[in-house]
Amino acid sequence: MSFLKTLFVNPPSFDGFDGGAGSRYQAKREIKSLWYPTWLAQLAALVPGSRLIDAPARNMTADQVVAIARDYNLVVMYASSPSFASDIAFAERLKRDVPGLMVGLVGAHVAVLPEESLAASEAVDFVAGNEFDFTIKEIAEGRPLAEVDGICWRRNGKPVRNPERAVLEDMDRLPSVIDVYRRDLVPEDYFIGYLKHPYMSLYTGRGCKSRCTFCLWPQTISGHRYRTRSAENVIAEIARAKEMFPEVKEFFFDDDTFTDDRPRAEEIARGLGKLGVTWSCNAKANVPFETLKVLKENGLRLLLVGYESGNQQILFNIKKGMRTEFARQFTADCHKLGITIHGTFIVGLPGETRETIEETIAFAKEINPHTIQVSLAAPYPGTALYEQAVENGWLETEQRVGRSGIQISSIGYPHLPREEIFEMVAEFYKRFYFRPRKIAEITLEMAQSWEMTKRRLREGVEFMNFLRTRKDEAVS
Repeated sequence: MSFLKTLFVNPPSFDGFDGGAGSRYQAKREIKSLWYPTWLAQLAALVPGSRLIDAPARNMTADQVVAIARDYNLVVMYASSPSFASDIAFAERLKRDVPGLMVGLVGAHVAVLPEESLAASEAVDFVAGNEFDFTIKEIAEGRPLAEVDGICWRRNGKPVRNPERAVLEDMDRLPSVIDVYRRDLVPEDYFIGYLKHPYMSLYTGRGCKSRCTFCLWPQTISGHRYRTRSAENVIAEIARAKEMFPEVKEFFFDDDTFTDDRPRAEEIARGLGKLGVTWSCNAKANVPFETLKVLKENGLRLLLVGYESGNQQILFNIKKGMRTEFARQFTADCHKLGITIHGTFIVGLPGETRETIEETIAFAKEINPHTIQVSLAAPYPGTALYEQAVENGWLETEQRVGRSGIQISSIGYPHLPREEIFEMVAEFYKRFYFRPRKIAEITLEMAQSWEMTKRRLREGVEFMNFLRTRKDEAVS
């Protein structure tokens, strides 16, 4: 079968912007952070002869990407809500400079707002919704748009929505992305502050059974059932990746909640233990000690844990399905077993007050994860938080990032202005990191490794620059 010559693009955007095809929340981080464009890599793995360009990771300009696109028939771009205006501008540049090129968009934003996204520019020929893997494969095969499920396109200038695509149940049908990583990406380009460098991120499944009101992908693309690849499939992929990428020091499983299926997590862990690899994953703060012990004994180094808030009522408000006492016990278990934790927190969720922010800062200091990420409540279209914010008049702007690409407040409350919520992110960071206990921990970590010393010094400079940038960033 012949395929259209297809180019997959994570388009240029803000400098240092972790913007699209692998990042859940698109913004410039406090330290340099770039996720692998795994959603696009999965598409490239399905389309023979294709190429993947991650422009932000390679520091590629629009001119450079357009020059490459001249040799292709179809360009598929990943678009995000914060970068949508610049994504559309780039699509228009492609259409203007490459006559006859077909341009399509994928991603949560266009999946939720297909007609609006299509209407944004005549340069966009189609947008794909939900799981778009085989949708794009069929288009690349040359199938007429009218016959492809899961897209919105134009007929005689008017938008047409085709039937929804059936949810993919057999996840083992998806080919491995590591061959695309080897062909088109450079592992050293990708940095995450809490992961070893270079790292490699992969998915072993899609969907999350939790119902957190703010979380993007389960509510837009992947759904609330955790559909997984077989343990054998995952272990075989990591075995190949270990051979193909000897420079990679850590594998990260970026499933929304890898530990949701505990027997499977343990089975995969035991296979990884035999391979002798270091790995990490996303987890909910409800994993029992016995499971944590199995994971740790088989190569687990770090868990990325979404605590969100130290206030129980806020956790109820966002349907987190977690109690703070469970989170405390889970964290204590991880400390006992020597599992590192990167904890994530959110400021400005429904029910937030000055007092609850203080409670969350105190909670974070008490449980003391090794590192933290503090984000602003971000109501993305398609999420329950977005609907709630609109209904209650909390959404004061649709803008989610500022001029430099860093996250800004879009939610405000009568008792807590969004300008104050914005300022509390920096305050949270300062009070967590600038205390004797945490400074001593980081100093000890640096003393044990010259490589870590260089890395932490670089990150320290980036962090201080981030704080200065936030002061200059207009909230409006």
